[in-house]
Amino acid sequence: MSGRDPIAEEAASAADLMRLSSVGGPHIVVGKLIGMMNEGRTALVLFCGQDGTAGVRARSVVDLHASHIGSEVVLAFEAGDTGRPIIMGVLRNGDGWPAGDRPGQVEADVDGERLIVSAKEQLVLRCGKASITLTKAGKVVIQGTYMLSRSSGVNLIKGGAVQIN
Repeated sequence: MSGRDPIAEEAASAADLMRLSSVGGPHIVVGKLIGMMNEGRTALVLFCGQDGTAGVRARSVVDLHASHIGSEVVLAFEAGDTGRPIIMGVLRNGDGWPAGDRPGQVEADVDGERLIVSAKEQLVLRCGKASITLTKAGKVVIQGTYMLSRSSGVNLIKGGAVQIN
């Protein structure tokens, strides 16, 4: 046997990690997301213990949206440096949207054969000058500078009334 106590070695290793993690500044704090810059790519946060009173640029490990502005966020600091915050998450605090007012959900079947996209009022697919709009009332609007309809079988147009030109 080596004469070493594996439990004592593990405890010493954990103590060394604790000493290393206490070097520098705070590691986890709760701050506030006050805004976003660069078309939503850069978050601005405020937190207790920061240098100055202006918003501090922060990176994020979670997707942030305009609806998160004003929310509390969990911040970690790279290498303990309070000048380099990283948003780890957005705290919910029960003030999220009511269950009936959730934004539209996107679902994809596991087999990858079907994609369901839901919206409350209307859904718009847009690419350049082309768009397809689906409304809550059941209206489908297809717009584009050039439209083509092809079918290897029967190409049907059905409706209460059909107008061409």
